[in-house]
Order: sequence, then structure tokens, then C-alpha cells
Amino acid sequence: MKKQKTKKVKVKDKILSRIKAKRIFLMFVSICIVLLSTGLFLLYGPWSYIRETLITTAMTTMSHQYLAKWFYDEETIQEVLNNQKVIEPEEDTDPDQIEVKDPNEVVCKDEYDCQILEKDPGNDLYKIIPVSGSGYKGYLVAVYDPSKVKIATTKYLGKRGQSTKVMAQEYDAHIAINASGFYDPDWNSNGSTPHGTVIQNGKVVWDYEDANVGGGFVGFTYENKLVLGRMTKQQALDMGMRDAIEFGPFLIVNGEPSFVKGNGGWGIAPRTAIGQRQDGIVLMLVIDGRRTHSIGADMVDLTEIMMRYGAYNAANMDGGSSSSLIVEKQVYNNPVAGGEEGLRNIPTAWIVTD
Repeated sequence: MKKQKTKKVKVKDKILSRIKAKRIFLMFVSICIVLLSTGLFLLYGPWSYIRETLITTAMTTMSHQYLAKWFYDEETIQEVLNNQKVIEPEEDTDPDQIEVKDPNEVVCKDEYDCQILEKDPGNDLYKIIPVSGSGYKGYLVAVYDPSKVKIATTKYLGKRGQSTKVMAQEYDAHIAINASGFYDPDWNSNGSTPHGTVIQNGKVVWDYEDANVGGGFVGFTYENKLVLGRMTKQQALDMGMRDAIEFGPFLIVNGEPSFVKGNGGWGIAPRTAIGQRQDGIVLMLVIDGRRTHSIGADMVDLTEIMMRYGAYNAANMDGGSSSSLIVEKQVYNNPVAGGEEGLRNIPTAWIVTD
């Protein structure tokens, strides 16, 4: 009788174990179905934000466009891209509105102004200000003397690029950020060929006819004023451009922000921008992206940050895996390229020298 009872207990345990396993399996399947349904609803449902963010972010990367093409056909992708734009102001920068002043003589208007104007002890050249917002973290560099901001180029212009860190070392720069974009056939270039024209020390050092990338000339005159304008290289030289590149889009012109439709068509990613306040202080902005601590920023975020800190003129620079900030010849942010220290080879950089 005892053996028979024990046997019945074991059979009952097996049955209960199977029932439990079946319940767990059914629960797992139910969860998968809910997650799949939720995912499909978010991807194809009535709310467009996730669809627009996924498509614009993926389509502006080197190697992740397949993420958009997995879920959407070409017609849907193109429709989304056509509805995400930066509509830039039609006017060019008015340099007369910039008056380079001694930062020590300027009184701050609000907390952001004070962050800029209150210098770090013993450093009259620049100040690094951490910035953060919804989904992003990065750094804003305030450069007090705009005459110290110049364009650096790879030593092998037209043959291969160099990282911002290497350019900072070669130019003995205190600060370096990436500048213009570059010709990148099949997303597999070596960063050698800048978009458009590059002016360095008042001379055209590179001139490449390329597809429109928004904006136009972004550069500093001999009066150390940042000018954004759609012009020919000769017009740029005639107006006194000493260091300039071509890129965009323009974010702020003469204090007026661009109108950003959707997220601007550039998605959410690492970002770089340069601007100047009316008092002459230069703002260099680098936002981390594709990291757990910082997903990235879009054109709206860049514009808002620059406006917040008083930029009167500002332009987007190349982003994504190019975005990088070098401080005293060391990598300061968290770049995401596949090269050493997360850097990639690029053709140009904005630098700050003595």
C-alpha cells in the first residue's frame, strides 16, 4: 500500500509539474504576443513619432539603414524624409550685429549667461559646460577670444583624413571639434574629401563640388565674426573670410532660429554645432549619442541649446560617428566610431589655439 501511495504521489507531482511548465510556456507566449503586438502597433500605428524617429535616425547612419528598410518600404521611407526638414532663414549673417567685447565687462542676464561669463579660475581661454536634456548629454565649450578659433585640416587632404585628436596634436590646439562633412561613397571613405570649399588662413585649400548638404559657408572673418551665408567662394574671400567650411543646416541666423519640421530629417544621433554670441564668444557644442547615458539629439535640441546660451548665429556640423570633442589633446566626450578611442578619420576640425 505504501509503495502504491508513493507512486501515486510521484505521478501527481509529474502532472502538477507539467501543468506548471505549460502555464509558464503559455505565459511566455502571451508576453511575446503582447510585446509583438505593441511593437507592431508602435511601428505602424496612428502615432508617427516612433516611425519618423526610426526612419530618420537609421537613414542618416553609415551602416544601420537596414533598420528602417526592414520595417518600411521605400515609398514610406521617402514620405517620412520629405516631411522632416530644416527650413533655414533666407537671409545671411549681418556681421555688424556682432560686437566682440571683453567678457569681463559683460553682465550676465540669466543663469545660462552666468555659466558662460563666469570663467574657470586660471583659464581665460575657454570653459567647458556640461549640458543635458531629454535623452541626451554633452558639452558646450565657451571660447572667449574668437580670434583663437581656426580651421584645421588633415595633413593628407584629398588622400586620407585624420582624427580630431591627431589634428589637435599637430596644430597644438587646446580644443578641437569635428567640422564639415565629407564625400563618403558607399559609406566607406577614409575621410579625405571635405564637402564643398575649405578656406584656411584666407586661402582656398580645398574646393569640391558636391551635393547640397544644407546651409552654406560657415566661417570666421578677419574681424573674428562668425558668418553664415550662401555665397560663392570668391564672395566669401571678398568679404574677408579667414577660416571657413561649407556645411549645414544653419540653426540660427541673426538671432532667428530655423523652422524645424518634425525632427529636421536628421534623426536622433551624436551631434556637433558651432555658434557665436553677439558679444563675440564662440560656442562649440558636442552631444553624445548611441550610448546608454545619451541616445543623442535632433536639430530641435541643437537649436534650443544654442538659443539658451545666447547664440546669435549657429550652424550644425557633421554628426554621428564624426562627433568628437578633444580637450588639451585628450578625448573628452564619448565618440562612437570604430577607430582608436571611438574616433574616425575626418578632413576638417574647428580648433582653439593660443
